[in-house]
Amino acid sequence: MRSPKALIFDMDGTLVDNMEYHKQSWIELFKLHQLDLDYDTFDQHYHKGSLVEIMSRLFPHITDPKELFRIGSYKEELYRELYRPHVQALDGLYTFLDLQQQQHVPMGIATMGDQHNIDFIFEALDLETYFHSTTGGHQVTNGKPHPEIFLTAAKKLGVAPEDCLVFEDTRSGVTAARAAGMQVIGLTTMFDQKTLVELGCIQAVEDFNALELF
Repeated sequence: MRSPKALIFDMDGTLVDNMEYHKQSWIELFKLHQLDLDYDTFDQHYHKGSLVEIMSRLFPHITDPKELFRIGSYKEELYRELYRPHVQALDGLYTFLDLQQQQHVPMGIATMGDQHNIDFIFEALDLETYFHSTTGGHQVTNGKPHPEIFLTAAKKLGVAPEDCLVFEDTRSGVTAARAAGMQVIGLTTMFDQKTLVELGCIQAVEDFNALELF
């Protein structure tokens, strides 16, 4: 493994194990809008890119990006209300972040969540002091698996993409980071170790206590 000069973290499913609450909020959105869609089909065919990109697939008759964002934002509000009583950092996260901070390693966030979701997790877990920058889905045109969000995060950190190490949990996230020329460590909140390694992760772990490289 190349020695990284900066670390970039996805947020959902990586800092926190919250994907079940996102799933529940998507299902509630389908019911609200009477969409005949099961979650597995949605996850396979619709669930990639930015919030507006996802909404444009779900509601192809709506062409106004602001209206698509409004509908998607309500889904995110549902998610925050569902997850609020359960917010918890992945095991070993604080110890790992403390170590990197002591070693003056710049760290950034690259999540498809919007600023409200970033603020929600940061405030609940008191993460503000650890990260030099955050990049959310509302700040890019092309969502994961496009590499834009990771390239943007690296630019904010002032580090070349090839010198960044990414922590991710999803297929689209790993694909995006690899397309940006970055090495990736996978968290097994969504996929097993074998799948993450097959996707291109240099290591796959269940939490930050299990990391072997630092």
